[in-house]
Amino acid sequence: MSKTCLECGEKIVGREDKKFCSDSCRNAYNNKMNKDHNNLMRNINNKLRKNYRILNELNPDGKTKISRTKLLSKGFDFEFMTSIYQTKNGNTYYFLYDQGYMTIENDQYVLVKKDS
Repeated sequence: MSKTCLECGEKIVGREDKKFCSDSCRNAYNNKMNKDHNNLMRNINNKLRKNYRILNELNPDGKTKISRTKLLSKGFDFEFMTSIYQTKNGNTYYFLYDQGYMTIENDQYVLVKKDS
């Protein structure tokens, strides 16, 4: 019984459990399988990445205050986050992975970073 490459269909020579004829076919196949299949996912991931970079840049020390205007001027989009955390005393933090923010008085935000 001869097996064929999942990517190009060529005959596979070598180990019995091989699925690809070469590293380039394996890479091409996996790249196709792992790419974002539609623009919606790609756009959301790009917005999450951008928001994360903005928070990371503005919060180098792990905790700081910043204005809403400053966040918006950098291109921050408040619609995109990865999680929401509610504290026992009712405060709500919005997180992008380990970078978070919470609304405080006068259109100000406190930026925080979770400990790893």
